[in-house]
Amino acid sequence: MVGVRHTWTRDRRSHPHLHDIVAGGGLSGAGNWLPSREDFLVHVTPLSGIFPAKFRDPLQKTALVAHVDAHGWKKDWVVPCQPVGSGEQACRYLAPDILRVAISPKSILTLEEGHGTFQDKESATAQTPCCTLTAEACMRRVLPHLLPDRCINVRDDGLRSPANRHVLNRTRPWLAASAIAPKTTGQHPCVTQPMDAPRCPHCGSILIWVQTLRPNTRSPP
Repeated sequence: MVGVRHTWTRDRRSHPHLHDIVAGGGLSGAGNWLPSREDFLVHVTPLSGIFPAKFRDPLQKTALVAHVDAHGWKKDWVVPCQPVGSGEQACRYLAPDILRVAISPKSILTLEEGHGTFQDKESATAQTPCCTLTAEACMRRVLPHLLPDRCINVRDDGLRSPANRHVLNRTRPWLAASAIAPKTTGQHPCVTQPMDAPRCPHCGSILIWVQTLRPNTRSPP
C-alpha cells in the first residue's frame, strides 16, 4: 500500500485526507496470492467506522488526542474505494502534489497594499476565479498545510513496507510487476558510467572524503 497525504481542496481550504493505492488481493496463511475481483476489493460501509478507530487508538496514547474535536470521532468517515487498474494513472495523479505547496508562486497574481490576489479552482465547475485576501488571511490559509517536524507526505505499508521487501519480491509474479533494474551504460550491463570526481566550486580542487557525519536528529518515523 502507498499512502499520500493531502490537506487542501482545490480552493486551498483546509481538508486533510489520504489517498491510498492498495494491491487488489492479499496473501493467505499458506503464502498463496488471493486476488480480488477487478471491480471490487472491500465493502466501504464498515470502513467508515473502522478508519476513525484506527486513527483514534494510537492518538489516545499521546497528548495529541486533546487537539482533535471529539465530535469527529463520532461521525462516519468518508472512505470511498474504486478500482484504478495497475495504479499507474493514480500514481501520476498523486505525484505532482507530493511537494506542492498550498499557494504556488504561479497562482499568485498580485501582492500589494497588504492584500494578495491568487487564482482558485472550483471543484464543481473547474473554473479558476480570482480570490483576494488580506495578508493575515493568506497566512491562515497556507500555514495549516505545512508539514510538522519529522512528518512525511508519502508512506509505504503492507507489501510496500521496507520490512516486507522479501514478501513483495515473492508476490511480484502474481502482481505482473517486475523489479526495477539499475540504469547502466556501455556494452556490459554491469558496467556503469564513471562519475567525475567532485571538485570545490571555489578553487576547483578535487574533494577528498574524510568521514561521514552522523545526523543530529533521528530519521522520520
